[in-house]
Amino acid sequence: MLRFSRTKIIATLAVILIGLSLAVPSFFPADSRKAFLASLPGWFPTWIIPQRAIVLGLDLQGGSQILLEVDQNDLLRGQVTGLRDDVRRVLREAGVTPEGGIQIVPRGVQVRIADPAARAKVLPKLRELSQPISNALVGQGGGQTLNIEERPNGAIQLTLTDAGLTDRTRRAVTQAIEVIRRRIDFGGTKEPSIQQQGSDRILVQVPGLQDPQQLEEQLGKTAKLEFRMLADSPSGDVDLLPSKDENNAKVPVERRVMADGSDLTDAQPAFDQQTHEPMVSFKFNLKGAQRFGQATSENVGRRMAIVLDNEVVSAPVIRSAITGGNGQITGNFTVKQANDLSVLLRAGALPAKLSVVERRVVGPGLGRDSIEAGKLATLVAAVLVVAFMFLTYGTFGFIANIALIVHVGLILGLMSVLEATMTLPGIAGIVLTIGTAVDSNVLIYERMREEARAGRSLISALQAGFDRAFATIIDSNSTMAIAALILFFLGSGPVKGFAVVFILGILTTVITAVTLTRMMIAVWYNTFRPKALPF
Repeated sequence: MLRFSRTKIIATLAVILIGLSLAVPSFFPADSRKAFLASLPGWFPTWIIPQRAIVLGLDLQGGSQILLEVDQNDLLRGQVTGLRDDVRRVLREAGVTPEGGIQIVPRGVQVRIADPAARAKVLPKLRELSQPISNALVGQGGGQTLNIEERPNGAIQLTLTDAGLTDRTRRAVTQAIEVIRRRIDFGGTKEPSIQQQGSDRILVQVPGLQDPQQLEEQLGKTAKLEFRMLADSPSGDVDLLPSKDENNAKVPVERRVMADGSDLTDAQPAFDQQTHEPMVSFKFNLKGAQRFGQATSENVGRRMAIVLDNEVVSAPVIRSAITGGNGQITGNFTVKQANDLSVLLRAGALPAKLSVVERRVVGPGLGRDSIEAGKLATLVAAVLVVAFMFLTYGTFGFIANIALIVHVGLILGLMSVLEATMTLPGIAGIVLTIGTAVDSNVLIYERMREEARAGRSLISALQAGFDRAFATIIDSNSTMAIAALILFFLGSGPVKGFAVVFILGILTTVITAVTLTRMMIAVWYNTFRPKALPF
C-alpha cells in the first residue's frame, strides 16, 4: 500500500537529515571546523555537532611520508635472545645443566658441557634448532639458519649464519608491513601506501596527514609485550629494566618469558573501577591463556613484571591463579596513552625496531589537470543522468533526482563517520553508484508503465511497480555487493577505497531508490489524486 503514517515519514526524514548533516564537515577545511567549535559557548554540547570529515587521498592532496629501516642490531639481539631461550629449553628438557650457564657470544650463544655422555645427548637436540632456508622464488634450499660446532673443553657454540640473518630480515620486513598497516589502517578505510624499498626498508605514505612526526610516533614503538617474574636479586639469569612503579629505577627481572603479546586476541582501553584511572584490558587466546594461567598458579604471592618495550610498566602481586585468559595493564596512563597502547597491542608487535631514515610531506600523486578532469567527468555524468531522468519520467524523474542527491549525500555522510579516504577511484565509485541507484528507479518506473498498459488502475500500477521490482533490485545489488566485498578483502589502497564507496552506495540505494522514492510518490498521490502516470 502507498500509505505512510506521519510517524514513518518523520522517522525517514530524520534519518536522512542526520545522514546529510554528517557530510557537512567534509565541505569545510579543518581550520574552519576548529574555529567554529571554539566560537561556541562553553555550555553548548559540542558532541551533537558532526566533526569527522572525509580525508582526501594521496592522489588528490598528498600527505606524510616516512622511510623506515629495520634495525639490524635490534633484530640480531632479538635473534640471539630467542636462540638463548631455545637452548635453555632444550637443556631443561634433557635434564642437563651447563657449566657457567649460557654464554652470549657475537651472533650466537655458547654452552659448556664437560660430560661427554650429556654432550652427546644434547647435541642432536641442539642441531634440530637449525632450520633450512628455502628460496620461495626458485623452490630450492639456501643453507641453514644456524652453524653449530663443538669447541675444545666440551663447549658447543651456536652461531647465526649470514643466510639466516638475511632470511630473518626479509621475513621481518614482510611482518612489519602488515603490522604497520594494521596500526595505521585498522578499519581498512584510510588507504595508506606501504611498500618495501630494497631489502630492509619500508616506505609509508598516509593521506591527509601533514605532520610526519605524528606518524613517526605512531610507528616508532615496537609494542613488544612480555610477562615475566621479578627476581629476588640482580644476580643470576636476570635483566635490569627500568620500572614505572619505582620512578624508572632499574629492577631485576627474570629473562624467562612466561607469556607474550603474540598470544593476545584483543586489547581495549578501560578504567580501573577502584582508582578510576585509565588502563588497558587484554584477552589471551587459548594457548596464551594456558601459559598465563600456569605461570600465575605456580607463582602465587610473587610479583609479575609486565614488560613493554624493555620497560616494566606494572608489577602487580599475583594474589591467585588467573585462568580466564583476561588481564589488565596499569601504569599511570592518560586516556590517550591507554587508547594508543590498546591499538598497538591489537595490531601486534613489530619484529624489530624501525629507524626513521627520512620524513617529509608529499604533494598530490596526480597532476592538477588530472584532478580537475576527474571532477569535471563526475559533474558531467551527474548532470546528464539528472537530465535524462527528468526528460524521460517527468515528475517521477524529478522525484528520482531528489532521491539521487540524497543518495550521494548519505554516501558522503557515511564516509565522514568512517573518516574514509576519498581517492580518484573512490570518485569513480560514486559515479558508478549513481548509475546503479538510477537503474533501480528505472526498473520501478518501467514496471509501473507495464502494469498501467495492462489496464490496472493507477494506485494498483504504482503498488505493483514497487512490489515486483523490489526482488530484482535486491538481486542485482546483492551480486554487486559480493563483488565489492571481494575487492575490499583482497584489494588494497585505491582498490579497497573503490570497494568501500561502492558498498556504501549499495546500502544507501536501498534507502533512497526504494524507501524515499516510495514515500515521495505516496505523498504525491495522496496530495494530487492523479488519474494517470505522469510519463
